[in-house]
Amino acid sequence: MKKLLNTLFVTTQGAYLCHEGESVLVRVENETKLRIPIHTIGGIVCFGQVSCSHPLMGLCGERGVAISYLSERGQFFARVHGPISGNVLLRREQYRRADQADKSAELARSIVAGKIANARTVLQRAGRDHAEKGGNEDIARAVLRLATLLSDLKQTLPVEILRGKEGEAANIYFGVFNHLITAQKEDFFFTVRSRRPPLDNMNALLSFLYTLLVHDASAALEAVGLDPQVGYLHALRPGRPALALDLVEEFRSFLADRLALSLINLRQVQGKGFAKTESGAVVMDDDTRKTVLMAYQKRKQEEVMHPFVEETVPVGLLFHLQAQLLARHLRGDLDGYPPFIWR
Repeated sequence: MKKLLNTLFVTTQGAYLCHEGESVLVRVENETKLRIPIHTIGGIVCFGQVSCSHPLMGLCGERGVAISYLSERGQFFARVHGPISGNVLLRREQYRRADQADKSAELARSIVAGKIANARTVLQRAGRDHAEKGGNEDIARAVLRLATLLSDLKQTLPVEILRGKEGEAANIYFGVFNHLITAQKEDFFFTVRSRRPPLDNMNALLSFLYTLLVHDASAALEAVGLDPQVGYLHALRPGRPALALDLVEEFRSFLADRLALSLINLRQVQGKGFAKTESGAVVMDDDTRKTVLMAYQKRKQEEVMHPFVEETVPVGLLFHLQAQLLARHLRGDLDGYPPFIWR
């Protein structure tokens, strides 16, 4: 399980990854900058112009170490992994549920409930912690509206309606998100969520962190034998990790948004670390990206109480626990899927 905490992020442009015996080497301009035993690595994430040798890919495939390729700004390109393993009966049940509208809706409802509950808690805590900064009335109204949406989920709803509820919740949440930014307002502000591409510094930071969540969610799902491509809330599309995106919904506000706000409000990242390209997209420079990655890994080592298993666990293992709970539900060991709800 601790392997999920040990992800190698390579951001240096022009870096070349290879292996020597049982160690992964990161080389820059023919000089070895890093040497790590492969048994300590759970995954490798390459940003931008980073390449890997074919022998290293083969070794990673044998050892269950997935390699993800992303753009410099964090857009997902591809994921390389070894032979598919896991329980084929579990995957068959996963696919069967995806073809049944009522079963898909049941799982989607749990996922949306987890997302809304966690978004509501983030707003409640922000309202208490930053009451003197203004916007408290707007935040309080948003909290009440999210509570109403949660009540709506008590009834059985089709997936299309649940997607609408999820979208409405996101609009409510992001409608007051700018109030949560309490420092560096001139460089970090939020008006509307922009994704492909991100059009301002705040959206660039959020998109980058969301990409990291999808990587970790995909790794956790594969580790328990589930197919990250076949989900229940997100529509199925070629190359889209729908189930990983489903799992990520529970963690966007709790993990990525709170980390982004902390980095900005504590001035650990600054506006000068972002630049707008000719296309209008905003990208982070290398130093800012490294700062964010280090903060993300540090946050994953913090411990929280898991409300269902009633144990204190590192944040980085929450994806794995949720993947296990989903697998147990699909196998019939649990009556329903219990989403992670932050207390």
